Amino acid sequence: MNLAEQSLGQLARSIPGATQVFHEYQLDFCCGGKKSLAEAAAQRSLDAAQIEARLAELARNPSQETDWGQASAAELVDHILARYHEVHRQQLPELIRLALKVEQVHADSPDCPAGLADHLRAMQQELESHMQKEEQVLFPMLARGHGAMAGMPIMVMRAEHDDHGVALERLLALTNGITLPRAACNTWRALYLGLRAFKEDLMAHIHLENNILFENAARARG
Repeated sequence: MNLAEQSLGQLARSIPGATQVFHEYQLDFCCGGKKSLAEAAAQRSLDAAQIEARLAELARNPSQETDWGQASAAELVDHILARYHEVHRQQLPELIRLALKVEQVHADSPDCPAGLADHLRAMQQELESHMQKEEQVLFPMLARGHGAMAGMPIMVMRAEHDDHGVALERLLALTNGITLPRAACNTWRALYLGLRAFKEDLMAHIHLENNILFENAARARG
């Protein structure tokens, strides 16, 4: 099978560094991970062959990223908790603070991301609830090797991941694709820099769960 026919989730799972290429082309490999590269590129009027060539080069010269597809469920769970759950809990309060300041100071600007702080608060509440369910119920099951019994909680978590994807789309709509206006102040710059990091982290987080952790558990049920 050529790379263009493989799903974004498969490619993100099997080629270290592929997720960075997908970020550059704004291809959704976490919630939209079931689409083939050819299909996803066509929907965004992108040159699939160009992206395929980038991925083929990565596959020939793999980056030094950890291949989480080879890790145990317990190792992957520990990584997700430390690299993503704890990081989101640090990111969001600061992003909300910065968004409030930008909205207050630049309320008269047509580029002002009005409603962003409220949206980030809602995302924070949804994410916290979601992460607690994973930490208290699903992750302990998977770390103990009980993936065969985890079908229902995984289904619920996948649905909530889709909701996070919709929330990210709303975040992009509020911020013109996280694009700074020309005269942006330092606070505005810090806010959008942080939003970009948060978006990339959340997509990588969902990818590791949907495309690796949950897929491995499904194979155990197989």
